[in-house]
Amino acid sequence: MERRVNSLLSKLICLLMVMGVASARPTVVGKVPNTKANYYGERLRRNLLANGLGSTPPMGWNSWNHFFCNISEDVIKQAADVLVSSGLSKLGYKYVNIDDCWAEQVRNSHGHLEANKKTFPSGIKALADYVHSKGLKLGIYSSAGYYTCSKQMPGSLGHEETDARTFASWGIDYLKYDNCYTDGSKPMERYPVMTRALMKAGRPIYYSLCEWGDMHPSLWGFQVGNSWRTTGDIQDTFDSVMARADANEVYADYARPGGWNDPDMLEVGNGGMTKDEYIIHFSLWAISKAPLLLGCDVRNLTKETMEIIGNKEVIAINQDPLGVQAKKVREDVEVWAGPLSHYRFVVLLVNRNQWPASPSAHLTDIGLPPKTTVIARDLWKHENLPKPVKESISTDLAPYTCKMYLLTPIS
Repeated sequence: MERRVNSLLSKLICLLMVMGVASARPTVVGKVPNTKANYYGERLRRNLLANGLGSTPPMGWNSWNHFFCNISEDVIKQAADVLVSSGLSKLGYKYVNIDDCWAEQVRNSHGHLEANKKTFPSGIKALADYVHSKGLKLGIYSSAGYYTCSKQMPGSLGHEETDARTFASWGIDYLKYDNCYTDGSKPMERYPVMTRALMKAGRPIYYSLCEWGDMHPSLWGFQVGNSWRTTGDIQDTFDSVMARADANEVYADYARPGGWNDPDMLEVGNGGMTKDEYIIHFSLWAISKAPLLLGCDVRNLTKETMEIIGNKEVIAINQDPLGVQAKKVREDVEVWAGPLSHYRFVVLLVNRNQWPASPSAHLTDIGLPPKTTVIARDLWKHENLPKPVKESISTDLAPYTCKMYLLTPIS
């Protein structure tokens, strides 16, 4: 049996090389013929790329939204400490991601990236060891261009294999790969080069494509990475949140375990919105199966922020193993809904306007068969509605508020 498996594996690896996956030349990702050989080749390729990563959307923290370039190894260590001491790591927030501005402005004499000697004097390997000692994972940042977006450090264009090996040797677990200062070629040509480099680096590294949705990465990203940005950068405003949720929803059918649509990082706790607006923000990201990457200063979390980002029931929606992104099922009253494991559904009723609303969600619109009866659980109040629901669920919403329900069929 072992000989047969090894023989099959060898054939599949040869197939991959023929398909160009192991080639050093950039490959434009296109539609693959629906043949048996390509099916098994793609399945093996996905296993080699993902190694089980991204089976649910990643959760953690990223430095950019709050700190921008004002980062240091002390800030990263303190963020890791707080994820553990606050209990957030037990809820699934495992990634501690360094964004732009961590490296020296030029490569060393061997062509390698080096940590900024002033802000990261111990080096990234030592920082990774520290983060791993906390039971967490360390993420890092680069760009598929000559420079990163800050232009304060080199990008990885032309150095993909060198940088992938460097990241693996440091113990990196996550790569956010941006799209600045390129050579003018399409991202569908540049991003797979890093895919192949990571596959050969000898360490599983979650691969986040930060292409801003420019060339519709939802259409080709699953063959390349574990998640892909569908939008431009988020801002700490309600309008920015809703615009990104709307743009991300267009591509809902392309999200699935191993590859997720990414409307950018969370702004919850940064102070630009009300608590109710942040609840809408977190709820939309949860049902959209978006990465839940905190973007605030976790060293100064308020009770209000913890109540939002620490909501176990809402996090469970995001991490549901079925992995189906919710969609808008009604526009006029703004109803979002999606299926969950064990024949359950989630529904989110949103009032994004400045006047009160009384929306209703019809169970048949959500996807439930006619005459179904469900138990509805309010996931922000943490209580079931007093009576089972038939036909539709209705509520009154103040301006800029939402209601989120878990629906469990009982008949």
